[in-house]
Amino acid sequence: MVAWVPADFYRAVDGGLQCTLCPFRCRLRDGDTGACKVRRREGDRVLTATWGTTVEHWSSVERKPFYHFRPGLPLLTLAPPGCSFRCDYCVNHRVSQYGRDPDSRVSAPDADVEKLVAAAAERGGGLALSYSEPSLAAELTLELGARARPLGIPLVWKSNGFLTPEAVERVAPVLDAVNIDVKAADEDAHRRLTGAPLAPVLETLRLLTAAGVWVEVSTPLIPGTSAEDRQLGRIAEFVASLGPDTPWHLLRFTPTYRMRDQRPTSPERLADAARIGRAAGLRYVYVERALGAEGRATRCPGCGVEVVARGVWGQTESLLRDGSCPGCGEPIAGIWTVDERTGA
Repeated sequence: MVAWVPADFYRAVDGGLQCTLCPFRCRLRDGDTGACKVRRREGDRVLTATWGTTVEHWSSVERKPFYHFRPGLPLLTLAPPGCSFRCDYCVNHRVSQYGRDPDSRVSAPDADVEKLVAAAAERGGGLALSYSEPSLAAELTLELGARARPLGIPLVWKSNGFLTPEAVERVAPVLDAVNIDVKAADEDAHRRLTGAPLAPVLETLRLLTAAGVWVEVSTPLIPGTSAEDRQLGRIAEFVASLGPDTPWHLLRFTPTYRMRDQRPTSPERLADAARIGRAAGLRYVYVERALGAEGRATRCPGCGVEVVARGVWGQTESLLRDGSCPGCGEPIAGIWTVDERTGA
């Protein structure tokens, strides 16, 4: 069961109402559903199916992944249905492809914002929207942020970054950190993979970085697109343009959904991709599992000493002293403590 509730992020235009949340900017006639499948017009208003959540569970901040934001922080994670992309490799397609894929049947009870914030406060944790596309739940995000921020409870997104600039401007003040996927380096490849243009994703990353939101980037190595050296090199160059201290996570492709006939990414290929990232000037390049503990470790870019060690499930051991390397004193970019809001 998915409930539809009144939405925000739309305006009246000639011939209908126009959604202003994502760059598709759908013009909706009465009864129309947007390209995302979770926003629709009913009379003179727009409704959204993203006030509910398909899951409500705890995981560590490292599992999103965030490696330079509040290590070890427990996150109460929500996943409203829907996504603005239609990726054939999506591991969460039963939630993300709601309304688009007939096999996607989910139950999403309304989120009890007050209860969720209280649960996060009681555990000393944060709130996360992940697994589907959190930007489509902008209204829920704003309400969570309005209640969580005064209590010092962090709110984070794992997102595809496909928002309009005006939507970014509204949600950025309530977000503490985002991890955004960059899935391809050029428009053709990105459209082929996701069904959407790339440029708005890159613009969202620039805007959130400029707004002071802590930003990490992920790139799944998808056969035929982002797994190619040329694509990886250009993506790494873009990430470095945000700042060489921007963490870049390389995600192993796993055969699933409509790409079950492809092989998983080999450890050797992931190691090659990591070298491409470092060659582009990135100081922090990560591979969660395939390269073992070394792929998850943060090393000081000054002296090479391991300063943060991570287990597969988020167990973290930090040797940092006031956000700096204990060996040479080099500052390590990130938000390492509850009192920090910007990178070192």
